[in-house]
Amino acid sequence: MDLHLDGRVAVVTGASKGIGLAVAQALVAEGAKVVAGARSSSAELDDLVASGSTIAVAVDLSTSTGPAELVARSSHFGGLDILVNNVGAVIPRTTGFLDVTDDDWLGTLNLSLMAAVRTTRSALPLLLERGGGNVVTIGSVNAYLPDPFVVDYSAAKAAVWNLSKALSKEFGPKGIRFNTISPGPVATPLWLGETGIAATVARATGVDFETAKASIIASQGGFSMGRFTEADQVADLVLLLASDRAGNVNGADFLIDGGLIKTL
Repeated sequence: MDLHLDGRVAVVTGASKGIGLAVAQALVAEGAKVVAGARSSSAELDDLVASGSTIAVAVDLSTSTGPAELVARSSHFGGLDILVNNVGAVIPRTTGFLDVTDDDWLGTLNLSLMAAVRTTRSALPLLLERGGGNVVTIGSVNAYLPDPFVVDYSAAKAAVWNLSKALSKEFGPKGIRFNTISPGPVATPLWLGETGIAATVARATGVDFETAKASIIASQGGFSMGRFTEADQVADLVLLLASDRAGNVNGADFLIDGGLIKTL
């Protein structure tokens, strides 16, 4: 299926690893040009830059000015058609809500919500200049599944979904579509790295890594598919939503969680 993304210009946040990297790689494979934002690069992102279809921008998206700096670099490719809000972070709150400080809350809300607000605000004038475009934001299953273990992250992701829905109503008539994707646990460093969620669970509960990973899969009634989602599976969904093949999809959210959410 031709997604008609050849020559389109995309900004991707948090693009050096995990879902963001998979999205950048998938966009390049479809012929798009990518402005990849992250605090630091990676060998995989450097490979994309070497291909000539990507520029990597070293930027701190948790700052008030970082998102605008990133979006401005889309001028390198002559404009902007697609924004993928992906950057975010989750810190397991293993000792409970009462130990989550104001600074903890503000840090999570700043990176997992305000980075998307600021990047979108900077991107919209450029998308309007194009006469339309797409904003795809990576949310989380925790928008539907509030969890005290990630209480601040869950609240931030619920806000992201609400934000996208509101903007779909304002800018849909102007040709800009807003949609979100809510992954469950994904096989990325965020979940499975040395300092990821599974490792944190293992340390907090006194079990080994594989036991902690199995407990995540079994949590909340278990993933029907029995495995973590792969980053490139999320990326495929991003590409579809960013393409005109999904031209009348606006204000929607798509779960990709291996059957974790059981409610209607």
